[in-house]
Amino acid sequence: MVLVPQDFVIPSSLHGEGFRLEPLTTAHNVSDYQAWHDSIEHIQKTPGFAGREWPVEDFPVEQNLADLVQHEKEAAERVGFAYTVLSPTNGKVIGCVYLEAPKREGYDVDVRSWVCADQAELDKPLYEAVLSWIASDWPFTSVDYAKR
Repeated sequence: MVLVPQDFVIPSSLHGEGFRLEPLTTAHNVSDYQAWHDSIEHIQKTPGFAGREWPVEDFPVEQNLADLVQHEKEAAERVGFAYTVLSPTNGKVIGCVYLEAPKREGYDVDVRSWVCADQAELDKPLYEAVLSWIASDWPFTSVDYAKR
């Protein structure tokens, strides 16, 4: 399912208090892997991630790279968009945001986000900023995004 029309200009970034978003690419593989791998338990407890098959301990960095290739392909096909959450001070990966086809009836996009355990205080500000960003810069009207 294509999420946005071909003539829609996909937002390239979002700047918030304590973070910035940019498209997640294979260039982020090592830092993305380290970020989520060090925060598995925290991410599993994050709203929207309970009961999912990811993240798990025995997920190798090579599989992470394959996932990032898939995210880039989905963005090119306009069926899903993954953004890395970066520290504005040092550029370190501190989380991710995913916009995907809706899984539940009545929504036009499914959104999930996570931040590293050591950045937990950014979870709610990221959630609020992403909701505002979607309302102002994306064509979605009914967003399925687990409340914080």
